[in-house]
Amino acid sequence: MVPLHKNNQQQHVITLFFIFFLLLNIFFSGTCLSQENNADPIPTLLKTANAFTSIIKRAKPAVVNILVKKESPKSQDSHSAQQNFFEDQLIKDFFGSSPEQIKSKKNTNQNSRYGNGSGFIISQDGYIITNHHVVKDAIEVSVYLQDKREYSAKIIGTDSQSDIALLKINAIGLPVLLLGDSNKLQVGEWAIAIGSPLEFIQTVTVGIISAKGRSSMGISEYEDFIQTDAAINPGNSGGPLLNIYGEAIGINTAFMTQTGGYMGVGFAVPSNMAKIIILQLKKHNKMLRGWLGVGLVDIIPGNLSALESRHYRGAAKVVSVKRDSPADNANIKMNDMIVALNESPISGASDFRNQIALTPPGNNITLTFLRNGKTENARIRIGTLD
Repeated sequence: MVPLHKNNQQQHVITLFFIFFLLLNIFFSGTCLSQENNADPIPTLLKTANAFTSIIKRAKPAVVNILVKKESPKSQDSHSAQQNFFEDQLIKDFFGSSPEQIKSKKNTNQNSRYGNGSGFIISQDGYIITNHHVVKDAIEVSVYLQDKREYSAKIIGTDSQSDIALLKINAIGLPVLLLGDSNKLQVGEWAIAIGSPLEFIQTVTVGIISAKGRSSMGISEYEDFIQTDAAINPGNSGGPLLNIYGEAIGINTAFMTQTGGYMGVGFAVPSNMAKIIILQLKKHNKMLRGWLGVGLVDIIPGNLSALESRHYRGAAKVVSVKRDSPADNANIKMNDMIVALNESPISGASDFRNQIALTPPGNNITLTFLRNGKTENARIRIGTLD
């Protein structure tokens, strides 16, 4: 047995050692913290700048400037076809609708209009993505690469309802941009826009992804826009919106303004939508959309509480069913609440409409809907939108 007084001495030594160790730890922790607070931020900023520079250097060779010669309108009536959404007070496209805005040095024909836009190469054999409105009414399309090479481009197909166009130039071994997965985007991620705003070729701007799934903007018929605050201006139309991996996750299409200038609200067609449309344009020279034959409205938020327990994000209420349509043949009825497509929840009427339109005609889908408080499923063969 150890004597009591000896045991007390040992405890006293242990206590002093513990206090010393604690003070030592506090001292070094404070020193490290002070060093961290006084750390030079320049190396971190330099790494970020170098990362952007690397991405841009790889992407720029695949971004092209597009010069378009268009037919002049036969009528100068300001209330004619010129009154489209691209000349709305709030929505201005990057291309420019006025012949006076963009003039070409090659313009020797007073009866022709010239304009410019952007695009990017997606295959080494010369396929190029741009916007439909960039090449609308074109009689000649010229493409200029970063290395100053010039090509005459053929319009393979355009889709006005999504504002996507596919061009082809006669060349091989070209630099390309890969199309990324826009479904993986998160709000707050970096976004890089490259294009030719106001004829300033190969201009780069940086911002973030401000929002996803923007619809009901009045920009195009089928909308699922990525919103970004990367500065974009007339001439950026058709250029890529890049992620930090240098992949094109969007096609810059429009920006919103109340002054006619940039206000930090730009929109891009998501790459996943563009992928489907491009395949159709390659195969059919046009976009063939799926058709269900129903009229839909969003369920108001107050009516969504009953859906939460079923883990649904939203619903689209059926307000009309066209006779002898695919929906009618599958016994879909008015007031049915569609909540999922192929077992994946939908976020609302616009989301569901876009998904149906992008489904190839003839494909079978499984529709999940609520009827009289009960969940039901229907197997439907998609028709072709007329």
